[in-house]
Amino acid sequence: MARLPRACPVDIPQHVIQRGNNRQVCFASEQDFVAYAHWLLEYSVKYHVEIHAWVMMTNHVHLLCTPRTANAVSEMMQAVGRNYVRYFNFSYKRSGTLWEGRFKSCLVQEEGYLLQLYRYIELNPVRAGMVEQPSDYVWSSYQINALGKESALCTPHPLYLALGSDPASRQAGYRDLFKYHVENQLLADIRLATNKGMALGNGRFEVEVASLTGRRMTANKVGRPVGWRKKSEE
Repeated sequence: MARLPRACPVDIPQHVIQRGNNRQVCFASEQDFVAYAHWLLEYSVKYHVEIHAWVMMTNHVHLLCTPRTANAVSEMMQAVGRNYVRYFNFSYKRSGTLWEGRFKSCLVQEEGYLLQLYRYIELNPVRAGMVEQPSDYVWSSYQINALGKESALCTPHPLYLALGSDPASRQAGYRDLFKYHVENQLLADIRLATNKGMALGNGRFEVEVASLTGRRMTANKVGRPVGWRKKSEE
């Protein structure tokens, strides 16, 4: 059966994960990170995708982005993936696939959830034990969003801009978000929504997205349906 095309409503933020096949390394040197960032910038501009936050780990990538045209995220990820695999295979004298099938993604409610995704993404290296502070990791957007480092790749989301009236106050407000780690329940919700291609938000947002896309945006309940035993005994 053919796979359904992705739900990619214009102007709704998405959390995207692209993993290496079998969790294999897909960034083995500093030049690899540079190459991936180069194509991500090129194709985010070409396909009109605003990138708000990112982290490039050794075997996967997280993005928080907003498409401004239809199907833009898929087109961007396909173009980046093709070019990077060609580069990686040539550089390391290998052949075959690099990525774990299609990328995973979820639609994100702005209110109450979007800034949490910023934190979730940029705290990845800390949760992985690679660094003690997110500022210590170069290949994420934390130094841009929290410390004011310049980057053509980063487009601030309006909720980020609302953190302060000027760059210094916004960066200070943003750093305050990182005083605490992401709560376990929120971690679980983010991972479930992304892996299942659902919506991350409250019930109203899930209903709105389901109506907009024509797809179920909540997980099926685990276990047998209510009343199954009674029906089986009739």
